[in-house]
Amino acid sequence: MNSSRPVRPVSSLPWFQALLAWLTWLLLCVVAALSSGAQAQGLPVQTHAQLQATLQQWLAARDADTATAQGMADAQKWQNPQDASPQVEVIMGELDPRLKLAPCSRIKPYLPRGANLWGRSRVGLRCEEGARWNVFWPVTVKVWAPALVVARTVPAGTVLEATDLTVARVDLAGGGSPAQRDLTEVVGRTLVRTLTQGAEVREADLKVRRWFSAGEPVRLIVKGSGFQAAASGTALGHGDEGRCARVRMDTGRILCAQPVGDGLAELTL
Repeated sequence: MNSSRPVRPVSSLPWFQALLAWLTWLLLCVVAALSSGAQAQGLPVQTHAQLQATLQQWLAARDADTATAQGMADAQKWQNPQDASPQVEVIMGELDPRLKLAPCSRIKPYLPRGANLWGRSRVGLRCEEGARWNVFWPVTVKVWAPALVVARTVPAGTVLEATDLTVARVDLAGGGSPAQRDLTEVVGRTLVRTLTQGAEVREADLKVRRWFSAGEPVRLIVKGSGFQAAASGTALGHGDEGRCARVRMDTGRILCAQPVGDGLAELTL
């Protein structure tokens, strides 16, 4: 005897009802998100022009401080202080135009840790009253001041003479190496690469000076807080400018000091 079992509709099964409920909830979430996004587009935003005005005002005060400090240092090296006065030029980049920021009642510009207003850099802008956001505005800072340039094209390997050099205003912040401004620090140095006429002379363009060689006597100046002392020793390695040189003192102690002149090294405690 065959018995037939009633067939339940698919829509009445528990798992199907749960799936249908979940799909309905998901659809409602998508609609709500699209609706809130459309409404958000109508909200007021902090315009980039407002941010730029705040940043420009902040940079103007910093530029004045930079120019004053640099000008006072330059006046000691140049006969006419007016010739040494640097000109600071700030070129502002742009934020991503797609960036939308909520309105802010108080915006604070600041320098991020490790950043300087020199060459390619960036300035932070943080909202401190109202919305909570923080952005970084790219800037390029140029500092125009007199420095040494070559008067003609000078090939690599040339030992520079005074006649090879002249003075022109250059961007001190434009290279990864300091521009040379003291004639006495350049004459007699050897170029490591060819410089075309008018190119500024930077520290990286010059062969490192060797102030003493291994085995030669060295006079060591030891500096500390409120004191300075002199001692003598023997170089255990070559004394190249900008590199630590090991010096054995007459007492037998070995120290690492910075070569600063012919047979001279300094150690700051």
